[in-house]
Amino acid sequence: MPVFRGPRRWLWRWRRNPLRRRADVVEGWVLVGVWLLTLLAGTVAGSMAARTVERDLARERAATRPMVAYVVAHAPGRSGARGPAGERVWTEVRWTAPDGALRTGQVRVRPGAATGAPVAIWTDGHGRLANRPATPAEATVRAAFIGTLAATAAAVVPLAAGRRLLARLERHRLSLWDAEWSRLGPQWGRKTG
Repeated sequence: MPVFRGPRRWLWRWRRNPLRRRADVVEGWVLVGVWLLTLLAGTVAGSMAARTVERDLARERAATRPMVAYVVAHAPGRSGARGPAGERVWTEVRWTAPDGALRTGQVRVRPGAATGAPVAIWTDGHGRLANRPATPAEATVRAAFIGTLAATAAAVVPLAAGRRLLARLERHRLSLWDAEWSRLGPQWGRKTG
């Protein structure tokens, strides 16, 4: 059954009104504080997380370099075999590190890659195998995603605390109403006349 509440008034907690109680004003200020803290916490945590992720991925990009390695032994599988698109198999490859030392490692290549076939790899500053770094576009997407997650997680804390505080204020206000009603309620039952 719908309850008629009347027209909604903006900022009603701060308007002069004979029915306005101190608890209404306190609740209004708590709401304002909770929303400000929620926005501030979310914004700060999200932007800090996004900047950190972008900086770390840029550092990773700067620390790795592409190199060409060569297949040491014929890769398993048949060359030109029909299989899932992008299928790769592990095989051993060899490359020359920046210090001139020959290095070997396991990487994924097309099935049936011949001995001596060139393969693009990524290495760190010491010539060891490294994962392909994120491109600037991928880094931006990752940073935005992680920043959004961090902002949401940080904003939940003041929002949940505010909801809990508002629930306590509501219980307090209801207990005040009960006390007032128990004092004034019996007077309403008397007949005049």
